[in-house]
Amino acid sequence: MQVSKWGNSLAVRLPVSLVQELGIADGDELVLQPAPRQAAQPAIVSVTRLPGKLERLQAVRHLRGSWGADFVFDRDEANAR
Repeated sequence: MQVSKWGNSLAVRLPVSLVQELGIADGDELVLQPAPRQAAQPAIVSVTRLPGKLERLQAVRHLRGSWGADFVFDRDEANAR
């Protein structure tokens, strides 16, 4: 992989085989963290893909509840303050 200048930042182009192996796509957010290393050892970086909006929504979907059968929404009551 080659590091290139991109504006004021640096960028790395990922080969398609690595992209497929990691299961990442355009727009995904990644977290890169250096792993602790021993003296005279090359640096190791761990890569974690952050969940997207849809994945986060699906993760909390089980928290969704339902109103009771006798519930009636009253707009005036909701806006009375």
